[in-house]
Amino acid sequence: MRVVSLLPAATEIVYALGLSEQLYGVTFECDEPPAARREKAVVVGGRDTRGMTPGEIDAYVRAQRAAGGDLYTLRENALAELRPDLILTQDLCRVCALPSGEVEVALKHLGCRADVLSLDPHTFDDVLGTIRAVGSHAGVPDRAEALLVRLRARLDAVARAVAGRERPRVVVVEWIDPPFPAGHWIPDLVVAAGGRPLAARPGARSAATTWDELTGAAPDVVIVSPCGAHLDGAIEQAHTIAHRFPDAAVWAIDADGLIVRPGPRLVDGVEAIAAILHPGAVPDRSEAVARIR
Repeated sequence: MRVVSLLPAATEIVYALGLSEQLYGVTFECDEPPAARREKAVVVGGRDTRGMTPGEIDAYVRAQRAAGGDLYTLRENALAELRPDLILTQDLCRVCALPSGEVEVALKHLGCRADVLSLDPHTFDDVLGTIRAVGSHAGVPDRAEALLVRLRARLDAVARAVAGRERPRVVVVEWIDPPFPAGHWIPDLVVAAGGRPLAARPGARSAATTWDELTGAAPDVVIVSPCGAHLDGAIEQAHTIAHRFPDAAVWAIDADGLIVRPGPRLVDGVEAIAAILHPGAVPDRSEAVARIR
């Protein structure tokens, strides 16, 4: 089977299922594992926003969407040359990846008959379900079930470690300009890690809010996890907003590595958040988080 992934999280799932040899195409954002972008054909491009501020990125995204423009570019000829049997994509967020509808239009234009699987999880359980779905469509359901058993065993270990402990009040900031609170599966991660998510949107799309809403929630812990950023970017943004929460512990976390991308590493994210909220209860994950104050 020839697989193309148009979503970084899907690429991580493919590798976790031991299907790297069947993966032929990825996006410019598929950086985990690093070999994915280095060794596979890149069939989706986009704008490099690394030199832009959070406010500039937000303004760019809003302007593109208002004008009906695309945030991602599908390289149709490159896709056609790969002759995929299975394409993994999504419809969850137009800001995060190419929507499946655009893929299907391109395939029809190219005369390609690939199976298109859209991965659109809203909750943490949904994310785990996408692993099963990819395994089934790729013909390796047993591998998917084995991976899920291992991931759930780690979650059970965290649950036992934090059981009976007081649950700190947690605000997760997904973006700082404008402020976005945690949405979709991220509140579930906080709960699994032994915390109480505040000002959150469990199972729903995150939406811009006000700093008054976030500060008024009076959190014990603030976790800054900007979508599209790794730890260095999160640290930079956390320093910018730490003064708004004088009574809370403020942390930065590798968002793309641990909690934003809906794939197997969300379990790493639960472990990292648990280590923040309950020091000593679970193994330290200091390489993926940083305390700002």
